[in-house]
Amino acid sequence: MALTQKFDPEKADNFADMEKQFAVKAVHHMTVYWGILEKLPGSKLRLTRLDDEILEHFKKEFPDFDPAETINEDQMKSKEGKEKWRNFVNQYEKKVEDFNFGTMLRKSPKTEYGEKETIFAVRMQFYAIEIARNRAGLNDWICEQAQSKDKS
Repeated sequence: MALTQKFDPEKADNFADMEKQFAVKAVHHMTVYWGILEKLPGSKLRLTRLDDEILEHFKKEFPDFDPAETINEDQMKSKEGKEKWRNFVNQYEKKVEDFNFGTMLRKSPKTEYGEKETIFAVRMQFYAIEIARNRAGLNDWICEQAQSKDKS
């Protein structure tokens, strides 16, 4: 492909190597985040320099979202849900690096990452939901559990 040609993701082949690279990056992000939560209570953690702005915007756009509840993936990924999230996410295109990069998100703040407990999301969905969970103290149990394991 010539450098002057525009890349059209709709016409791109699904290359196995690209999928592997994505998976490695998504798993790395998930592992690093969990490691941080094991060392620092989520309520004391800042995920971005824009946490306050993201949380305020998230609450405004998704007033019925309860960070303590399990995410309804069908609702989130419905046609209406996708459109609402797309509008939210795209506002961070020039503000947050990798704003739309794929990542893993726990369905519930009460569980660890696992095959049945994790969904695919974009980075801004992860930030919005995890910032809300952290501010509500819903991820603090992870640090407490890790610290109690260290002591025993």
